[in-house]
Amino acid sequence: MAAVIEDLKKRALHRTRILEGQLRGLEKMIDAEEYCVDLLTQSRAIQQSLRSLDKLLVENHLRTHVTDMFAAGGDEAERAVGELLSVFELGRNRGGAE
Repeated sequence: MAAVIEDLKKRALHRTRILEGQLRGLEKMIDAEEYCVDLLTQSRAIQQSLRSLDKLLVENHLRTHVTDMFAAGGDEAERAVGELLSVFELGRNRGGAE
């Protein structure tokens, strides 16, 4: 099975580096006791970055593993569907679905 599409890997790693910087920035803001609305604004930006990372990860999974699993058919195709449903159900249960 293909694991990672190189372009998507590069973009996902770039996104994680951006997230690292955003989190460090938020930590400094909290430590400096900055205005709550500014903290929330930074937190929301981090959440948007995480959603962007999620999109890249889902795209890679669909283009690699899910494609292979559907090609295999049978139990593998059902497993692919189950995995994706559980990921999205998990997000809904935690209030993450939009």
